[in-house]
Amino acid sequence: MRIFLKTEDEIDLMRQANRLVGRTLGELAKHIKPGVSTFQLDNIAEEFIRDNGALPAFKGFPNPFGDDFPASICTSVNEVVVHGIPDKKTVLRDGDIVSIDCGIVFAGYNGDSCYTFAVGEVAEDVKELLRVAKQSLYLGIDNAVAGKHIGDIGNAIQEYCEPKGYGIVRELTGHGIGRDMHEDPQVPNYGKYGSGLMLKSGMCLAIEPMVTMGNRSVGLMPDKWAIRTLDGKVAAHFEHTVTIRKGKAEILSSFEEIEKLESNIH
Repeated sequence: MRIFLKTEDEIDLMRQANRLVGRTLGELAKHIKPGVSTFQLDNIAEEFIRDNGALPAFKGFPNPFGDDFPASICTSVNEVVVHGIPDKKTVLRDGDIVSIDCGIVFAGYNGDSCYTFAVGEVAEDVKELLRVAKQSLYLGIDNAVAGKHIGDIGNAIQEYCEPKGYGIVRELTGHGIGRDMHEDPQVPNYGKYGSGLMLKSGMCLAIEPMVTMGNRSVGLMPDKWAIRTLDGKVAAHFEHTVTIRKGKAEILSSFEEIEKLESNIH
């Protein structure tokens, strides 16, 4: 395992990269409504990323099957947990949820964040899933401090979600991030308190709970990218990139623009 501690100059570049991810998700939030295709959202994201002097990190990203990801963002609708490929035939409908995962490369450093959006009016139980999944992200981040352990992050997420009847996907994890999108260590969303690697100042991690409405079992779809729940129930995915500090993690990405829009709608 090779873990790269970042200097303050590197963290500043990571901050800029992740803020741009936050602004991209904020831009997409303006367009998420019934009738919009995930293909349209992808075009908006790519144009915005490139206009701001960055590159979409996901485009051309390889998977173990030798297939390169064909788009700039992942758009995972309803029972798709992660890695949904945007296309013209997937049109958002009232009551859907869509997780948009966005990664960019800016000045040689990666930014990575995800937000699950409600499309129009969603059912109350789905709203509650989104609330719990988002809150679990922040509980995980509360444990991402120097001197604690990787297991503390996953334990906080698991202990919050599972007693409420939700599933925590085990096969996919958060990750270290920096010059590469996926660096060591892996950051599971479940775990035992006090277990795993000790966290040190200067580590940068992408923390990303994936929470299912039903069973936590997932499977790979025929496109060899998208991963969906086996029971067909919806799933939510929220992600922030953080840097480990003493006392409190610094969140490098941002949901601020999305939340501003959401509060105006409601």
